[in-house]
Amino acid sequence: QVQLVESGGGLVQAGGSLRLSCAASGSIFSINTMGWYRQAPGKQRELVATVSGGGMSSYSDSVKGRITISRNNAKNTVYLQMNSLRPEDTAVYYCNYRTSRNNVYWGQGTQVTVSS
Repeated sequence: QVQLVESGGGLVQAGGSLRLSCAASGSIFSINTMGWYRQAPGKQRELVATVSGGGMSSYSDSVKGRITISRNNAKNTVYLQMNSLRPEDTAVYYCNYRTSRNNVYWGQGTQVTVSS
């Protein structure tokens, strides 16, 4: 079993920055991919960024150049550094952990609100 706990969300003005953290516990293997998704009101959950066990990252086009994902395997933690935030970045952000057998785990989410 895997547990994911996000933190770091909050209210920020447009152009500001936030850093989200996701601490994983349980049967965690650093080889597996972790990522961040978000869901805005009335919209489907969408991918923000992922990072493989080897550190290779990928991003959605909407956040490229503004958001950086990273992980610390020794701490079983994944981070999302968000800069130049926009009102359209407002959403609940969810941490995600995917095993090699495609078992997927989610955190409870953390709210990010960007005011204009």
